[in-house]
Amino acid sequence: MISIDEFSKIEVRVGTVKSAERVPETDKLLKCTVDFGEVDTEGVSSPRTIVSGIAAYVEDPGTLVGRQLAYVTNLEPRVIKGIESNGMLFAVGEGDTFAFLTPDRPVPPGTSAH
Repeated sequence: MISIDEFSKIEVRVGTVKSAERVPETDKLLKCTVDFGEVDTEGVSSPRTIVSGIAAYVEDPGTLVGRQLAYVTNLEPRVIKGIESNGMLFAVGEGDTFAFLTPDRPVPPGTSAH
């Protein structure tokens, strides 16, 4: 069990997938560019790269483009197969029960779950 204070540290936000592709020489990994509505110091859109082990559930990575999915966005960056990943897809199930968590209507990129 964790306390509500510990739970409140987890930041889940909706991101819009801008690109998705398989990571070469892997069976499980997809690399996505995801828009969370963040901008750099010059005001330019700054999407994140996120690597997820979901290739078995996505026949064509291109079908993810434009979709809004839930991500944990306040994890420390992690290098996976030489790619820096800056977040983690927040999904449910595995095998036949695998499903993405998505809003029931479009929301602005970066909208927080609560």
